[in-house]
Amino acid sequence: MKCSRFHLFPSELGFFPYVWLIYMSMPIFYMSQEQGWRRIVGYLMIALFLVTYRQLYFAKKSFSYWLSLQMLLAFFICVAYSPYNLFLGFYTASFIGYYKDQKRFAIALAVFYVMLILPLILNIPRLVRQDVFVVLPFMVVMMMTPFGMRSMFKRQQLERDLNEANERIKELVKREERMRISRDLHDTLGHTLSLITLKSQLVTRLLERDPKKALLEAREIEQTSRAALRQVRELVTGMRTLTVMEELKASERILESAGIQYQAEGDFHLEGISGLIQNIISMCLKEAVTNIVKHSQANACTIAIEQTSGELRLTISDNGIGWNESHEPPVTNGNGLKGMRERLSLIDGTLELSSSSGMTVFIRIPIVIRTTPSDDILTKIEQI
Repeated sequence: MKCSRFHLFPSELGFFPYVWLIYMSMPIFYMSQEQGWRRIVGYLMIALFLVTYRQLYFAKKSFSYWLSLQMLLAFFICVAYSPYNLFLGFYTASFIGYYKDQKRFAIALAVFYVMLILPLILNIPRLVRQDVFVVLPFMVVMMMTPFGMRSMFKRQQLERDLNEANERIKELVKREERMRISRDLHDTLGHTLSLITLKSQLVTRLLERDPKKALLEAREIEQTSRAALRQVRELVTGMRTLTVMEELKASERILESAGIQYQAEGDFHLEGISGLIQNIISMCLKEAVTNIVKHSQANACTIAIEQTSGELRLTISDNGIGWNESHEPPVTNGNGLKGMRERLSLIDGTLELSSSSGMTVFIRIPIVIRTTPSDDILTKIEQI
């Protein structure tokens, strides 16, 4: 039987839960000033408080029970010991924001406010005016923290839902495109290829018995094959290609979701540019924008395109961290840039990187007036 590995905190949160443990040094310090059984009981309550902190990251159905226990412990530690232990409320404030239901959030918030205000009132005789001015600003911050945390969690959930929806849409589009192509191939080429096969077999049988009729059948095969070539050309022409304008709109949504300001310069419709080139440019643009969102730490991005008589230039720049001190691109050896260079090499394109107040990606593609590869092949076949 396979045992699940124990995790002190959720691994996907990284060091974030451990950083908060630093603030436990304050109540531990205040508790060290106590004597005898008061110190022992105080340490036990702090230990139990740490248990609730850990459990709240994993609890689902029992989340409210652990949160209630945490607030109760913070209340007793503040009332029975030092009023400065009120800072334990920062832990509870962050967890209240986990509530998605508005009613539960309001109830937890009301109880939390009582937990903050009542100990302060009970400790007024023990506090001097200077202490009040120190505690009150932190109380205000703690009271506002649940709203900020709830807003952040909502945004993260919306981003996750948006990413999942985009992935589903992409899969549905791919599936529909495959089904359309398979239907077209079956409906248009299936009958034609079957006819060519039958006539080829007939020609084989007629070669010795009736050469003239075999020649007529061979000419019919040629005409049928030319018709099949036209059908293939129609299928290739009708296949859906991703345009640069479509990818630009998708990039805009991604950048806005990441809180990065976006600016586009130039005409992205690229009329007269083949579908193959537009597909490759779109994939490179997608990879560059993904790198900006993941690695740049930028808050602004500019995407510019320029088309001349002999060259197409695409520039993607950001105001992020740029290169490191050794002046080496941080993602040079990654699969992303390698894939971009491999795609661009198919159309004789080049990719360059530079760093000046951020990272800039330069893409240059020569514009050559020629038929598409598919047309070249079909033309050569027709000439045979």
